[in-house]
Amino acid sequence: MTDSRFKDHLGRPIIAVTGMGVITSLGQGLSDNWSKLTSGKSGIHYIKRFDTEGMSTRIGGTVDFIAVPANNAVERSYALARETTIEALAQAGINGDFNGPLFLAAPPVEPEWHDRFALAERAPASTQPGDAYDRFLAAMREQPDPVFLEAVQFGSISERLSDKFGTRGLPVTLSTACASGATAIQLGVEAIRQGRTERALTVATDGSISPEAVIRFSLLSALSTQNDPPEKASKPFSKERDGFVIAEGAATLVLESLESAVARGAKVLGIIKGCGEKADHFHRTRSSPDGGPAIATIKAALADAGLSEDAIGYINAHGTSTPENDKMEYGAMLSVFGDRLKDAIPCSSNK
Repeated sequence: MTDSRFKDHLGRPIIAVTGMGVITSLGQGLSDNWSKLTSGKSGIHYIKRFDTEGMSTRIGGTVDFIAVPANNAVERSYALARETTIEALAQAGINGDFNGPLFLAAPPVEPEWHDRFALAERAPASTQPGDAYDRFLAAMREQPDPVFLEAVQFGSISERLSDKFGTRGLPVTLSTACASGATAIQLGVEAIRQGRTERALTVATDGSISPEAVIRFSLLSALSTQNDPPEKASKPFSKERDGFVIAEGAATLVLESLESAVARGAKVLGIIKGCGEKADHFHRTRSSPDGGPAIATIKAALADAGLSEDAIGYINAHGTSTPENDKMEYGAMLSVFGDRLKDAIPCSSNK
């Protein structure tokens, strides 16, 4: 019979974190990032990957120190995820095949502009309106391009990670916008709680900064235009905020049941007590102004963890630094935590 020490308040397996890996525009690895963070360094800089002349936003957190075989979002995102997973598995003390499911949060995949133009140039001439798709397919059949094909398949990152690290079952790739990483963690937690596995590999990666990405977010008025100095642009919850700063990075967590971790002598880095997730149908890119879905999510996570509002001693907020979202998010947190939010609960944002 399973020891009750390894069960939570609802009789489910307690979830432990036994491995972590991270890459950001600050640097590679837990030690490098922590050292720079605690010394007050910023990973935001002027974008050098492409020409930003004439663009309203010219800054970002590009990761340009990891070599990739082709200049596209899939190759960059895979490389970042690969390196963070190597670090996490080493810390967890797991060698060989992982033998558990993979849940990957990844950015939407689209061909880079230069790849689209190259394909269009070698496509046959148009013979009738609306035949672009058929022409592009004809060009691909005449001259197959494995690199381009890999770059336009949403599931290719997770499939390559699965092959490299020996995960079990079909890898799951998901994209729930800014909640993607948290969603991947929750899927891993639920897989272990439901008894489907003893361990899960949860990865989030995004190497998709391109001219098109910056322009699209700029058209939504979501990006900060305070380019000078770059490291001062992101200022969540401040009066001078004007948008977020786009950046790249990846992180990996090794999750496993506490019982499994203890049995194999693994170091437990932390416990995931609870998760909460809700959908917001208000608008495709805007949050509900009354904060209803955010309030419900916080309360769902507390209930899942079996904790009261008074048990919370720190909040890591979304903190987009956009005028509308920060106002909504602060209101949602204030609704749940009351006056303790003002002077008793430290709150910050990784952004």
